[in-house]
Amino acid sequence: MTERGRTASGIDTTTPNVARIYDYLLGGKDSFAADREAARQLIAAIPDVAAIARDNRSFLGRAVRYLAGPAGIRQFLDLGGGLPTQANVHELAQGVAPGVRVAYVDNDPVVASHGQALLASRDRVVMALADLRDPVSVWRHPDVAGLLDWTQPIAVLCTSTLHFVPDEDEPHKIIAEYRDHMAPGSYLAITHGTMEEDPAGERDKAAWVYRQASSQLHVRSLADVRRFFGSLELVEPGLVWITEWRPEPGAAPTGRAQSMRGGVGRKLP
Repeated sequence: MTERGRTASGIDTTTPNVARIYDYLLGGKDSFAADREAARQLIAAIPDVAAIARDNRSFLGRAVRYLAGPAGIRQFLDLGGGLPTQANVHELAQGVAPGVRVAYVDNDPVVASHGQALLASRDRVVMALADLRDPVSVWRHPDVAGLLDWTQPIAVLCTSTLHFVPDEDEPHKIIAEYRDHMAPGSYLAITHGTMEEDPAGERDKAAWVYRQASSQLHVRSLADVRRFFGSLELVEPGLVWITEWRPEPGAAPTGRAQSMRGGVGRKLP
């Protein structure tokens, strides 16, 4: 570590990083002091934010099991999935169907390096250092292109990611490129913060914390979140609170009932 707060590999350890903050909230250990301080500020602003993060992870698990199970999907692209944690997409999907192929994509070097180290001995799983905001570079990345076949149905996952993409980067146009590139029978899963609920001004407090971080927070209206799915057919129960999307029988949410919206859409033939 130098005085400028960078590791030998050039990673900035002094600016809170969105992926590392999320990892800390989930109980992970891949974070630096700046990330942990930002996470503590989030917890002070939103006391159940860690539980909300776990609810988001639970939604991801249910969606992946549905996609690898009843939906019959055998290849996944996880955009901005963050640092490797327990119950990764490939573990969940391959637990349902062992032949599933999974490509993780993230533009953070810490995420990429940890992911590549974790997945070094895995078959049918890759981690690519790329930016989801440039779809062509994602699907042309050698590791992604060598694993995924876009002429066949695929599931594109974008959970708790798009609200870190600002409007000036045209996130709806970006996701439309992925939708257009997907074969019929493919799926798109999204979770996103919305403007519907803001108890005690928590949204503004969270936005203030993220203003100091590697990416800013951009919550959107429910209508704007719905636009990400375009003409895709929403799988029942639709675009709902993440705790309401196909909950496990008898399971209780760990966070609040209304936190983020989530849904899964299918591209019709």
